[in-house]
Amino acid sequence: MQLRYQYRLYPTPGQQIALARAFGCARTVFNDGLRLRQEAHKAGLPYVADGDLSERIITQAKKTPQRAWLGEVSAVVLQQALADLNTAYRNFFASLTGKRKGPKIEQPRFKSRKDRRQSIRFTRNARFAVTAGGGLRLPKIGDVPVRWSRDLPSDPSSVTVVKDAAGRYFASFVVETSDEPLPESASEVGIDLGLTHFAVLSDGRKIGNPRFLRRAERRLKKAQRALSRKTKGSNNRRKAVVKVARAHARVADARRDFTHKLSTQIVHENQTVVVEDLSVKGLARTRLAKSVHDAGWSLFAAMLAYKAARHGRTLVKAGRWFPSSKLCSACGAVAESMPLSVRSWTCPCGAAHDRDVNAAINILAAGRAERPNACGAQVRPGSTSAQRSEAGSLRGAA
Repeated sequence: MQLRYQYRLYPTPGQQIALARAFGCARTVFNDGLRLRQEAHKAGLPYVADGDLSERIITQAKKTPQRAWLGEVSAVVLQQALADLNTAYRNFFASLTGKRKGPKIEQPRFKSRKDRRQSIRFTRNARFAVTAGGGLRLPKIGDVPVRWSRDLPSDPSSVTVVKDAAGRYFASFVVETSDEPLPESASEVGIDLGLTHFAVLSDGRKIGNPRFLRRAERRLKKAQRALSRKTKGSNNRRKAVVKVARAHARVADARRDFTHKLSTQIVHENQTVVVEDLSVKGLARTRLAKSVHDAGWSLFAAMLAYKAARHGRTLVKAGRWFPSSKLCSACGAVAESMPLSVRSWTCPCGAAHDRDVNAAINILAAGRAERPNACGAQVRPGSTSAQRSEAGSLRGAA
Protein backbone atom coordinates (compact mmCIF):
# COMPACT_ATOMS: atom_id res chain seq x y z
CA MET A 1 0.00 0.00 0.00
CA GLN A 2 1.25 3.46 -0.89
CA LEU A 3 0.86 6.15 1.75
CA ARG A 4 1.90 9.75 2.12
CA TYR A 5 4.07 10.88 5.03
CA GLN A 6 4.05 14.63 5.52
CA TYR A 7 6.62 16.69 7.44
CA ARG A 8 7.08 20.36 8.13
CA LEU A 9 9.91 22.16 6.31
CA TYR A 10 11.77 25.24 7.53
CA PRO A 11 13.66 26.63 4.52
CA THR A 12 16.08 29.51 4.91
CA PRO A 13 15.29 32.86 3.24
CA GLY A 14 17.54 31.93 0.31
CA GLN A 15 15.87 28.55 -0.05
CA GLN A 16 12.47 30.21 0.04
CA ILE A 17 13.52 32.31 -2.95
CA ALA A 18 14.72 29.19 -4.77
CA LEU A 19 11.45 27.39 -4.00
CA ALA A 20 9.45 30.39 -5.23
CA ARG A 21 11.45 30.27 -8.47
CA ALA A 22 10.69 26.55 -8.84
CA PHE A 23 6.98 27.12 -8.14
CA GLY A 24 6.89 29.81 -10.82
CA CYS A 25 8.71 27.72 -13.43
CA ALA A 26 6.44 24.71 -12.87
CA ARG A 27 3.37 26.94 -13.13
CA THR A 28 4.66 28.53 -16.36
CA VAL A 29 5.32 25.15 -17.98
CA PHE A 30 1.87 23.93 -17.02
CA ASN A 31 0.18 27.04 -18.43
CA ASP A 32 2.27 27.03 -21.62
CA GLY A 33 1.34 23.41 -22.28
CA LEU A 34 -2.33 24.07 -21.63
CA ARG A 35 -2.30 27.15 -23.89
CA LEU A 36 -0.62 25.24 -26.73
CA ARG A 37 -3.19 22.45 -26.64
CA GLN A 38 -6.09 24.89 -26.47
CA GLU A 39 -4.77 26.84 -29.46
CA ALA A 40 -4.31 23.59 -31.42
CA HIS A 41 -7.89 22.59 -30.61
CA LYS A 42 -9.28 25.95 -31.75
CA ALA A 43 -7.30 25.75 -35.00
CA GLY A 44 -8.63 22.27 -35.70
CA LEU A 45 -5.21 20.65 -35.37
CA PRO A 46 -4.63 17.19 -33.86
CA TYR A 47 -4.14 16.77 -30.13
CA VAL A 48 -0.52 17.57 -29.22
CA ALA A 49 1.13 14.37 -27.99
CA ASP A 50 2.91 14.26 -24.64
CA GLY A 51 6.37 13.84 -26.17
CA ASP A 52 5.91 16.69 -28.65
CA LEU A 53 4.57 18.92 -25.88
CA SER A 54 7.64 18.30 -23.72
CA GLU A 55 9.96 19.00 -26.62
CA ARG A 56 8.33 22.32 -27.48
CA ILE A 57 7.48 23.62 -24.00
CA ILE A 58 10.66 22.62 -22.17
CA THR A 59 13.56 21.66 -24.45
CA GLN A 60 13.04 24.26 -27.18
CA ALA A 61 11.71 26.93 -24.83
CA LYS A 62 14.93 26.92 -22.79
CA LYS A 63 16.82 28.01 -25.91
CA THR A 64 14.72 31.16 -26.31
CA PRO A 65 15.39 34.44 -24.44
CA GLN A 66 11.80 34.52 -23.14
CA ARG A 67 12.09 31.15 -21.34
CA ALA A 68 15.83 30.80 -20.76
CA TRP A 69 15.28 31.07 -16.99
CA LEU A 70 13.58 27.66 -17.02
CA GLY A 71 17.08 26.18 -16.84
CA GLU A 72 17.55 27.61 -13.33
CA VAL A 73 15.44 24.85 -11.77
CA SER A 74 15.57 21.08 -11.87
CA ALA A 75 14.32 19.58 -15.14
CA VAL A 76 12.36 16.97 -13.17
CA VAL A 77 10.17 19.71 -11.70
CA LEU A 78 9.24 20.87 -15.20
CA GLN A 79 8.59 17.34 -16.44
CA GLN A 80 6.33 16.62 -13.47
CA ALA A 81 4.36 19.80 -14.16
CA LEU A 82 3.64 18.51 -17.67
CA ALA A 83 2.84 15.07 -16.23
CA ASP A 84 0.17 16.73 -14.06
CA LEU A 85 -1.26 18.43 -17.16
CA ASN A 86 -1.34 15.13 -19.06
CA THR A 87 -3.07 13.41 -16.14
CA ALA A 88 -5.66 16.19 -15.97
CA TYR A 89 -6.43 15.76 -19.68
CA ARG A 90 -6.70 11.97 -19.38
CA ASN A 91 -9.13 12.33 -16.48
CA PHE A 92 -11.14 14.88 -18.48
CA PHE A 93 -11.39 12.60 -21.53
CA ALA A 94 -12.25 9.59 -19.35
CA SER A 95 -15.01 11.63 -17.73
CA LEU A 96 -16.41 12.64 -21.14
CA THR A 97 -16.53 9.05 -22.38
CA GLY A 98 -17.99 7.72 -19.13
CA LYS A 99 -14.99 5.56 -18.26
CA ARG A 100 -14.38 7.56 -15.08
CA LYS A 101 -16.92 7.13 -12.32
CA GLY A 102 -18.24 9.97 -10.23
CA PRO A 103 -19.14 13.55 -11.14
CA LYS A 104 -18.08 15.05 -14.44
CA ILE A 105 -14.62 16.61 -14.56
CA GLU A 106 -14.00 19.86 -16.37
CA GLN A 107 -11.02 20.45 -18.63
CA PRO A 108 -7.78 21.75 -17.06
CA ARG A 109 -7.59 25.40 -16.08
CA PHE A 110 -4.69 27.83 -15.95
CA LYS A 111 -2.77 28.15 -12.71
CA SER A 112 -2.35 31.56 -11.08
CA ARG A 113 0.58 32.94 -9.14
CA LYS A 114 -2.01 34.00 -6.57
CA ASP A 115 -3.20 30.45 -5.93
CA ARG A 116 -3.30 29.65 -2.25
CA ARG A 117 -1.39 26.40 -2.72
CA GLN A 118 1.87 26.10 -4.64
CA SER A 119 3.65 22.77 -5.13
CA ILE A 120 6.44 21.04 -7.01
CA ARG A 121 7.30 17.35 -7.20
CA PHE A 122 10.64 15.54 -7.32
CA THR A 123 10.92 11.90 -8.37
CA ARG A 124 13.84 9.53 -7.92
CA ASN A 125 15.31 10.81 -11.20
CA ALA A 126 15.91 14.12 -9.45
CA ARG A 127 18.12 12.34 -6.89
CA PHE A 128 16.64 14.02 -3.85
CA ALA A 129 17.93 12.55 -0.60
CA VAL A 130 17.59 12.65 3.15
CA THR A 131 20.96 13.73 4.53
CA ALA A 132 22.71 12.29 7.55
CA GLY A 133 22.03 15.55 9.38
CA GLY A 134 18.29 15.18 8.98
CA GLY A 135 17.81 17.60 6.10
CA LEU A 136 16.08 17.13 2.76
CA ARG A 137 18.48 17.66 -0.15
CA LEU A 138 16.68 19.04 -3.17
CA PRO A 139 18.43 19.73 -6.51
CA LYS A 140 19.26 23.41 -7.10
CA ILE A 141 17.67 24.31 -3.73
CA GLY A 142 19.95 22.79 -1.09
CA ASP A 143 19.55 20.99 2.21
CA VAL A 144 16.22 22.09 3.67
CA PRO A 145 15.73 21.56 7.45
CA VAL A 146 12.93 19.08 8.25
CA ARG A 147 10.97 18.48 11.45
CA TRP A 148 10.94 14.68 11.54
CA SER A 149 7.90 13.73 13.61
CA ARG A 150 8.33 10.02 12.75
CA ASP A 151 10.59 7.78 10.70
CA LEU A 152 9.93 6.92 7.08
CA PRO A 153 9.00 3.21 6.76
CA SER A 154 10.86 2.85 3.45
CA ASP A 155 12.69 4.82 0.79
CA PRO A 156 10.28 7.33 -0.80
CA SER A 157 9.55 7.17 -4.52
CA SER A 158 8.78 10.89 -4.76
CA VAL A 159 8.50 14.00 -2.64
CA THR A 160 6.15 16.94 -3.15
CA VAL A 161 7.12 20.28 -1.64
CA VAL A 162 4.02 22.29 -0.79
CA LYS A 163 3.54 25.87 0.33
CA ASP A 164 0.07 26.41 1.76
CA ALA A 165 -1.98 29.59 2.13
CA ALA A 166 -0.59 30.19 5.63
CA GLY A 167 2.95 30.38 4.26
CA ARG A 168 4.00 27.02 5.72
CA TYR A 169 6.19 24.57 3.82
CA PHE A 170 5.67 20.81 3.85
CA ALA A 171 7.39 17.79 2.33
CA SER A 172 4.98 15.01 1.34
CA PHE A 173 6.74 11.68 0.70
CA VAL A 174 5.14 8.77 -1.17
CA VAL A 175 6.34 5.52 0.40
CA GLU A 176 5.48 1.86 -0.04
CA THR A 177 4.29 0.37 3.24
CA SER A 178 3.58 -3.22 4.15
CA ASP A 179 0.37 -4.29 5.87
CA GLU A 180 0.51 -4.41 9.65
CA PRO A 181 -2.29 -6.80 10.66
CA LEU A 182 -3.44 -6.45 14.24
CA PRO A 183 -4.35 -9.42 16.48
CA GLU A 184 -7.81 -10.81 15.85
CA SER A 185 -10.56 -9.22 17.90
CA ALA A 186 -14.07 -10.48 18.56
CA SER A 187 -15.42 -6.96 18.92
CA GLU A 188 -17.62 -5.36 16.27
CA VAL A 189 -19.02 -1.86 16.26
CA GLY A 190 -21.58 0.17 14.34
CA ILE A 191 -21.13 3.93 14.08
CA ASP A 192 -23.89 6.50 13.72
CA LEU A 193 -22.50 9.87 12.68
CA GLY A 194 -24.28 13.02 13.74
CA LEU A 195 -24.01 16.66 14.75
CA THR A 196 -25.09 16.62 18.39
CA HIS A 197 -22.51 13.88 18.92
CA PHE A 198 -19.84 13.33 16.31
CA ALA A 199 -20.19 9.55 16.59
CA VAL A 200 -22.41 7.23 18.61
CA LEU A 201 -21.20 3.63 18.86
CA SER A 202 -23.38 0.55 19.06
CA ASP A 203 -21.96 -0.25 22.50
CA GLY A 204 -23.50 2.95 23.86
CA ARG A 205 -20.46 5.21 23.81
CA LYS A 206 -20.97 8.76 22.57
CA ILE A 207 -18.14 10.82 21.10
CA GLY A 208 -18.72 14.54 21.48
CA ASN A 209 -18.61 16.83 18.48
CA PRO A 210 -15.63 19.20 18.95
CA ARG A 211 -17.05 21.85 16.57
CA PHE A 212 -13.63 23.26 15.79
CA LEU A 213 -14.93 25.87 13.36
CA ARG A 214 -17.67 27.09 15.69
CA ARG A 215 -15.21 27.45 18.54
CA ALA A 216 -12.83 29.51 16.39
CA GLU A 217 -15.50 31.75 14.85
CA ARG A 218 -14.75 34.75 17.06
CA ARG A 219 -11.05 34.68 16.14
CA LEU A 220 -11.87 34.14 12.46
CA LYS A 221 -14.36 37.01 12.37
CA LYS A 222 -11.85 39.36 13.96
CA ALA A 223 -9.16 38.43 11.44
CA GLN A 224 -11.58 38.69 8.52
CA ARG A 225 -12.80 42.12 9.58
CA ALA A 226 -9.24 43.35 9.88
CA LEU A 227 -8.59 42.05 6.37
CA SER A 228 -11.61 43.84 4.94
CA ARG A 229 -10.27 47.20 6.18
CA LYS A 230 -6.91 46.87 4.42
CA THR A 231 -6.25 48.55 1.10
CA LYS A 232 -6.15 46.15 -1.83
CA GLY A 233 -2.63 45.53 -3.08
CA SER A 234 -0.94 46.83 0.08
CA ASN A 235 1.59 44.97 2.21
CA ASN A 236 -0.73 45.17 5.20
CA ARG A 237 -3.43 43.38 3.23
CA ARG A 238 -1.03 40.58 2.29
CA LYS A 239 -0.14 40.18 5.97
CA ALA A 240 -3.82 40.12 6.90
CA VAL A 241 -4.50 37.45 4.27
CA VAL A 242 -1.81 35.24 5.82
CA LYS A 243 -3.27 35.83 9.28
CA VAL A 244 -6.71 34.65 8.14
CA ALA A 245 -5.17 31.63 6.43
CA ARG A 246 -3.27 30.70 9.59
CA ALA A 247 -6.46 30.87 11.64
CA HIS A 248 -8.19 28.49 9.22
CA ALA A 249 -5.13 26.23 9.17
CA ARG A 250 -5.29 25.84 12.96
CA VAL A 251 -8.91 24.72 12.65
CA ALA A 252 -8.12 22.22 9.90
CA ASP A 253 -5.12 20.83 11.79
CA ALA A 254 -7.13 20.35 14.97
CA ARG A 255 -9.91 18.58 13.08
CA ARG A 256 -7.45 16.30 11.29
CA ASP A 257 -5.69 15.42 14.55
CA PHE A 258 -9.00 14.55 16.24
CA THR A 259 -10.10 12.41 13.29
CA HIS A 260 -6.79 10.55 13.15
CA LYS A 261 -6.87 9.67 16.84
CA LEU A 262 -10.50 8.56 16.86
CA SER A 263 -10.23 6.45 13.69
CA THR A 264 -7.05 4.77 14.96
CA GLN A 265 -8.69 3.92 18.29
CA ILE A 266 -11.78 2.42 16.64
CA VAL A 267 -9.77 0.33 14.15
CA HIS A 268 -7.48 -1.01 16.88
CA GLU A 269 -10.36 -2.00 19.17
CA ASN A 270 -12.72 -3.67 16.65
CA GLN A 271 -12.37 -6.39 14.06
CA THR A 272 -15.36 -5.14 12.05
CA VAL A 273 -16.42 -1.52 11.71
CA VAL A 274 -19.76 -0.59 10.14
CA VAL A 275 -20.43 3.02 9.22
CA GLU A 276 -23.34 4.59 7.41
CA ASP A 277 -22.81 5.87 3.88
CA LEU A 278 -23.89 9.50 4.22
CA SER A 279 -24.54 11.83 1.30
CA VAL A 280 -22.37 14.66 2.55
CA LYS A 281 -22.74 16.60 -0.69
CA GLY A 282 -26.52 16.53 -0.35
CA LEU A 283 -26.46 17.49 3.32
CA ALA A 284 -24.14 20.37 2.47
CA ARG A 285 -26.98 21.97 0.50
CA THR A 286 -29.25 22.20 3.53
CA ARG A 287 -29.41 24.73 6.34
CA LEU A 288 -27.02 22.50 8.27
CA ALA A 289 -24.26 22.98 5.68
CA LYS A 290 -21.87 24.82 8.00
CA SER A 291 -22.17 22.21 10.74
CA VAL A 292 -21.84 19.34 8.24
CA HIS A 293 -18.60 20.74 6.83
CA ASP A 294 -17.33 21.44 10.34
CA ALA A 295 -17.89 17.81 11.36
CA GLY A 296 -15.66 16.33 8.64
CA TRP A 297 -17.51 13.03 8.15
CA SER A 298 -15.91 12.28 4.78
CA LEU A 299 -12.41 12.67 6.20
CA PHE A 300 -13.28 10.32 9.06
CA ALA A 301 -14.70 7.67 6.71
CA ALA A 302 -11.65 7.86 4.43
CA MET A 303 -9.30 7.37 7.37
CA LEU A 304 -11.31 4.39 8.60
CA ALA A 305 -11.11 2.84 5.13
CA TYR A 306 -7.36 2.93 4.63
CA LYS A 307 -6.50 2.09 8.25
CA ALA A 308 -8.83 -0.90 8.22
CA ALA A 309 -7.28 -2.15 4.98
CA ARG A 310 -3.77 -1.75 6.34
CA HIS A 311 -4.40 -3.43 9.70
CA GLY A 312 -6.48 -6.35 8.47
CA ARG A 313 -9.82 -5.07 9.70
CA THR A 314 -13.16 -5.17 7.89
CA LEU A 315 -14.97 -1.95 7.03
CA VAL A 316 -18.59 -2.18 5.87
CA LYS A 317 -20.75 0.71 4.72
CA ALA A 318 -24.46 0.47 5.43
CA GLY A 319 -26.84 1.52 2.67
CA ARG A 320 -27.58 5.21 2.35
CA TRP A 321 -31.34 4.67 2.45
CA PHE A 322 -31.30 2.22 5.35
CA PRO A 323 -33.84 3.51 7.97
CA SER A 324 -31.49 3.14 10.92
CA SER A 325 -33.20 5.77 13.09
CA LYS A 326 -36.81 4.64 12.46
CA LEU A 327 -36.15 0.91 12.82
CA CYS A 328 -36.68 -0.72 16.19
CA SER A 329 -33.59 -2.79 17.03
CA ALA A 330 -35.70 -5.07 19.27
CA CYS A 331 -38.65 -6.12 17.07
CA GLY A 332 -37.76 -4.74 13.63
CA ALA A 333 -40.78 -2.46 13.31
CA VAL A 334 -40.30 0.73 11.29
CA ALA A 335 -41.83 3.96 12.58
CA GLU A 336 -43.77 6.10 10.11
CA SER A 337 -41.75 9.25 10.83
CA MET A 338 -38.87 10.31 13.03
CA PRO A 339 -38.20 14.08 13.13
CA LEU A 340 -34.77 15.28 14.17
CA SER A 341 -36.24 16.79 17.33
CA VAL A 342 -37.10 13.29 18.61
CA ARG A 343 -34.04 12.10 20.52
CA SER A 344 -35.68 9.16 22.31
CA TRP A 345 -38.76 7.12 21.52
CA THR A 346 -40.66 4.01 22.61
CA CYS A 347 -41.66 1.28 20.18
CA PRO A 348 -45.17 -0.27 20.39
CA CYS A 349 -43.40 -3.49 21.43
CA GLY A 350 -42.40 -1.70 24.64
CA ALA A 351 -38.70 -1.16 23.89
CA ALA A 352 -37.40 2.31 24.82
CA HIS A 353 -34.67 3.62 22.52
CA ASP A 354 -32.13 6.38 22.48
CA ARG A 355 -32.34 7.57 18.88
CA ASP A 356 -28.61 7.55 18.13
CA VAL A 357 -27.72 4.37 20.02
CA ASN A 358 -30.60 2.53 18.35
CA ALA A 359 -29.39 3.74 14.95
CA ALA A 360 -25.85 2.53 15.68
CA ILE A 361 -27.18 -0.92 16.69
CA ASN A 362 -29.20 -1.13 13.48
CA ILE A 363 -26.19 -0.05 11.40
CA LEU A 364 -24.12 -2.84 12.94
CA ALA A 365 -26.87 -5.38 12.18
CA ALA A 366 -27.10 -4.14 8.59
CA GLY A 367 -23.33 -4.41 8.21
CA ARG A 368 -23.38 -8.00 9.42
CA ALA A 369 -25.99 -8.83 6.78
CA GLU A 370 -24.06 -7.14 3.99
CA ARG A 371 -20.70 -8.65 4.94
CA PRO A 372 -19.55 -11.60 2.76
CA ASN A 373 -19.14 -14.98 4.42
CA ALA A 374 -16.06 -17.23 4.38
CA CYS A 375 -16.84 -18.34 0.80
CA GLY A 376 -17.06 -14.75 -0.41
CA ALA A 377 -20.85 -14.76 -0.87
CA GLN A 378 -23.25 -12.28 0.68
CA VAL A 379 -24.84 -13.36 3.93
CA ARG A 380 -28.11 -11.76 2.93
CA PRO A 381 -29.54 -13.71 -0.06
CA GLY A 382 -30.43 -11.71 -3.11
CA SER A 383 -33.82 -11.57 -4.76
CA THR A 384 -34.64 -14.47 -7.13
CA SER A 385 -37.58 -15.32 -9.35
CA ALA A 386 -40.18 -17.75 -7.94
CA GLN A 387 -40.30 -21.24 -9.37
CA ARG A 388 -43.29 -22.21 -11.48
CA SER A 389 -43.70 -25.63 -9.89
CA GLU A 390 -43.14 -27.07 -6.46
CA ALA A 391 -39.50 -27.86 -5.86
CA GLY A 392 -38.58 -31.55 -5.42
CA SER A 393 -41.74 -33.10 -6.88
CA LEU A 394 -42.58 -34.54 -10.27
CA ARG A 395 -45.76 -34.07 -12.20
CA GLY A 396 -48.10 -36.97 -11.83
CA ALA A 397 -46.33 -38.28 -8.74
CA ALA A 398 -48.66 -39.87 -6.19
